[in-house]
Amino acid sequence: MINRTIFNMLEGEITRPEVIVLLGPRQVGKTTILKMLQAKIQKTHKRTAYFDLEQPGVLAEFNQPEAALVEYLRDAGGILFIDEFQYVGNISKIFKAIFDSGKKVKIFCSGSSALEIHTHLKESLAGRRFLYRVYPLEYNELINGVAHFTLDEYLIFGGMPGLLSADSSARKIQILNELLSAYILKDIKSLVKEENIRAFNHLLYLLAQNQGALISVNSLSSEIGLSAKAIARYLDILEQTYVNFRVLSFSENLGNELKKSCKTYLFDLGVRNALLKDFSAMNAREDQGNILETAVFLKLQAQLAPNEEIKFWRTKDGAEVDFILVRNRKPIPIEVKSKLAERSVPSGLRRFLVRYPHTKNAYVVSKNVEGVSMVEGCRITFVLLSSFLSGVIIPD
Repeated sequence: MINRTIFNMLEGEITRPEVIVLLGPRQVGKTTILKMLQAKIQKTHKRTAYFDLEQPGVLAEFNQPEAALVEYLRDAGGILFIDEFQYVGNISKIFKAIFDSGKKVKIFCSGSSALEIHTHLKESLAGRRFLYRVYPLEYNELINGVAHFTLDEYLIFGGMPGLLSADSSARKIQILNELLSAYILKDIKSLVKEENIRAFNHLLYLLAQNQGALISVNSLSSEIGLSAKAIARYLDILEQTYVNFRVLSFSENLGNELKKSCKTYLFDLGVRNALLKDFSAMNAREDQGNILETAVFLKLQAQLAPNEEIKFWRTKDGAEVDFILVRNRKPIPIEVKSKLAERSVPSGLRRFLVRYPHTKNAYVVSKNVEGVSMVEGCRITFVLLSSFLSGVIIPD
């Protein structure tokens, strides 16, 4: 079993009263995490109960009057695990009733769609629940748990946990294709009109193809043949099912900066390559720079703190920095390059430092250069991609 970073966080929640909700796309390991947590708790001889609501028989047990269901769950164990809880329409009322009953019952639950989460976890649970996002395996989790896993394998196949059982590249590709099909069939079919599934698939392909580039709802609308309103809704669905993330531009209203632009990144490199049907070796790919940029984004996204957000910076004349990690409203620029001359500072980063002279730290991530330089009073750390993905701590 791979020791996941989030598992250690969840252990600290066991003795706290709030409802804990794990969110994330399908097959990223939410069920495994819940079962590992249950197994660890059972060693302390505490009573637990596990309910997988994707099993028809289990879901049928929840089809009873609210008062009876509350009593049933309260008596099931001191710590409850409810997988895919969104299948129960009145679940927020059930949780609230259990929480407010006075009997100490801890609840861990999971769900795959923010659309359903917001429907089922309404205001009644405000202050009574905490959300944790679960992402595919990070590179550092993989190399700590799978000795033979290489950086290039991660960049090509991504970090979906189901790949760990695959004994060949062909099997990994098959698993990734199945994951895509399951997403379309289970999470999307109920949210997108049947006649628009083909258009939705086309949108997914275009997002994979243009990952990391500026996108326009209007241009996507024109190419796919759907209204801009429909495209905007589909982008919302992708974000609310944790499959695609939008990154907005950083600006302090300086005249030459883009203010309303957007870039997007899919949640996993292997899923992106499956959409493109391209699993070529890294040294043979024209989109190598895009892949490295995405890997850095996924690392930043997975460790994002509540006081942080990820943006990018670009001017109207083309100067840009791949990512701006905004922490406590202060920018930390991060530029990604596949290869560099020895500690050469990218021109876009230099432009940013001139515009934002109070910037204290910046990063340049590449495959071949490491070290430190001082430019415009800013400490620039050149870090290897493998080191960054292994868990570089970014200071203020």
